[in-house]
Amino acid sequence: MRQTASGDQEAFASLYDQVAARVHGLVVRILRDQAQSEEVTQEVFLQVWRSAPSFDPARGSALSWLMTLAHRRAVDRVRSAQAQSVRDADYESLRDKPLQDPTSQEVEDRWQAQTVRSAVTELGPPHQEAVELAYFQGMTHREVSLALGVPLGTAKTRIRDGLRKLRETTGGAR
Repeated sequence: MRQTASGDQEAFASLYDQVAARVHGLVVRILRDQAQSEEVTQEVFLQVWRSAPSFDPARGSALSWLMTLAHRRAVDRVRSAQAQSVRDADYESLRDKPLQDPTSQEVEDRWQAQTVRSAVTELGPPHQEAVELAYFQGMTHREVSLALGVPLGTAKTRIRDGLRKLRETTGGAR
């Protein structure tokens, strides 16, 4: 390894001859694809050639260093392939999705808003006031409590119960 680190091509060739089968075997076990395994094995030996000076014999044997490089490179390839598969699936799902018609979407949004507003008016005074203050005017629970002149716990209960009633009347899911 020291000779390889100094740029000795014959030493590198000898090192390759001694460990290439083991490195390739490890990579094949991880990737299970011959073509990719050959490519990763080549990348590992290129990395060995370039980073041989960083090898520290005090931290372990040359073989364990090489096998660690091979394992990491192979696992990186697996992760990269998985990430690409996820990106491809996401792309396909977006591509197959029909484009939303902005006019129909706006009509649907308005219809839903009208349904919710109508359902809020049917809640009755204590719940209606609390929900309108909290959701239509953006007040916090404490501000709703002060505006209605009720304890904080009562304001929270009215909001929660009002939302539960809205869910029941509009058929919303939890």
